[in-house]
Amino acid sequence: MKKETTHKSPIERRKFVRMLGSAVAGGTILATTGVLFSKFRTGEETHYWQIDPQKCTHCGKCETDCVLTISAVKCFHANKICGYCDLCGGYYRSNVKDLNTAAENMMCPTGAIQRKFVEDPYFEYKIDEDLCNGCAKCVKGCTSFGNGSLYLQIKRDLCVDCNECQIAKVCPSNAITRVPLAQAYKLKG
Repeated sequence: MKKETTHKSPIERRKFVRMLGSAVAGGTILATTGVLFSKFRTGEETHYWQIDPQKCTHCGKCETDCVLTISAVKCFHANKICGYCDLCGGYYRSNVKDLNTAAENMMCPTGAIQRKFVEDPYFEYKIDEDLCNGCAKCVKGCTSFGNGSLYLQIKRDLCVDCNECQIAKVCPSNAITRVPLAQAYKLKG
């Protein structure tokens, strides 16, 4: 008689890492990203890493220092405070001669900012999260030449929740801290 097997859906990466962390409490485990990190079971699973947009200096370290190949830090857009400007400091580079969507005129190196015409002279801006690498170039431009409606935040569903966040270690303004899971994202606006 053959034993019937049932196929379960794959375990999500975070659940898998936490399951291993429970099995090897306090030990070093290999995360699915291939990076070694230590996960101590001290109740930290009730906290997560968050960026305070008021303290962030847009230094670019979120893109380069995250343990993930593509950073878990993404640009958010505070629509409530956006001016929907034709000449957006987060969308266009400064000193652009022609307002067109040629790559050399764009602030974002990956094309993550999508622009949609609303009515003259207003445009709606959205962030394509899959393209965003957390470089903060658009955030810096928006803060320098606009009203600061673009800002960075660590996406909870992408973050592997390292015991010691590599970005937090190198953040020059100490904008990244662990906060209770019940606390909402710090938003602008």
